[in-house]
Amino acid sequence: MLHKKTLLCAAALLILLTSALWAGDSAAFVDFGFSPDGRYFMFAQYGVQTGTLRPWADLFVVDVAQNNFVSNGRTSYVHDAQVFSGHDGSGALYRIISRNAALAEQYRINFLNLGQPLYIAMNGEATAPDGGIEFRDFASGNTYRANLVPYVEGSGQNLRSSFFINLERINASGRRTYTVGTPQVKRPLIEEYRIRRVIVSPQSDSLIFVIEMKRQAAGSFDIRYMIEAIKL
Repeated sequence: MLHKKTLLCAAALLILLTSALWAGDSAAFVDFGFSPDGRYFMFAQYGVQTGTLRPWADLFVVDVAQNNFVSNGRTSYVHDAQVFSGHDGSGALYRIISRNAALAEQYRINFLNLGQPLYIAMNGEATAPDGGIEFRDFASGNTYRANLVPYVEGSGQNLRSSFFINLERINASGRRTYTVGTPQVKRPLIEEYRIRRVIVSPQSDSLIFVIEMKRQAAGSFDIRYMIEAIKL
């Protein structure tokens, strides 16, 4: 009996320690695909708020060539009640999609017209010292090298940050370099960025960089996502 109580106490302590280490909430990223001409891209993120336990979702439509949201291309939803035990918040995603079907139709988003993932970062995967990654598009024969360059200023509630991506494309015609992103945009409370995924459009003429953002939260941090797009 004593041994059993010791094990139960140890398990309880482990749960408490784990909760203390991870008190924020982590979003899930969803790729909804491109328009038939590859001009527009739709994506979403969803999760459960740590403090309120309410499911939430964000939905976005991006003009790929402009690397910017279309008019009214950002919308959010937070449910007015807590999730049930074991639910992941995906119900909020379904709700926001059903409420914004007209947005998908307006920009002719085809949920089956998904791009091809060229790079996916694994959890715990080490990156190069300069934050660089390398990946290849076998269909086009292009090889890419990219490194994310962050800039962080301030601390605590005054922390602001930005980044850009140095991109190099290598193929039989030679090398070409690009700068991806909007470094002039300073985002509050974001302390770290990481390239989590790279998607090439069905036409192989655009890349979507999925960026994981580590955002300061009360005593911990949240995980959120954004994208940077480039027309090659």
